[in-house]
Amino acid sequence: VQLQASGGGLVQAGGSLRLSCAASGFAFSSRAMAWYRQAPGNEREKIATITNGGNTIYVDSVKGRFAISRDNAKKTVYLQMNSLKPEDTAVYFCNFAYGPQSWGEGTQVTVSS
Repeated sequence: VQLQASGGGLVQAGGSLRLSCAASGFAFSSRAMAWYRQAPGNEREKIATITNGGNTIYVDSVKGRFAISRDNAKKTVYLQMNSLKPEDTAVYFCNFAYGPQSWGEGTQVTVSS
């Protein structure tokens, strides 16, 4: 299993970023996928889930601002992040929604005020 997140960066509050996660080594289309994030000093939290059927679930703190999507042909999951806030600053990871596997490096998102 390989999961490579990309697309992070430095953005001002109110801005947008789109993260991508390229997957390989497993049957991507059959797995529910999720985006997680970990801020300094905090535990990693799951913030957005997309099932193999395309249903989505969000944690309250990002609901209405973030959107998770997937392209099964490209074996890629995306996270569109709008109206970013300084508290969204974290390292973002993608992984299985249930029973996550080994974690990659993630991608750093920094939101300045």
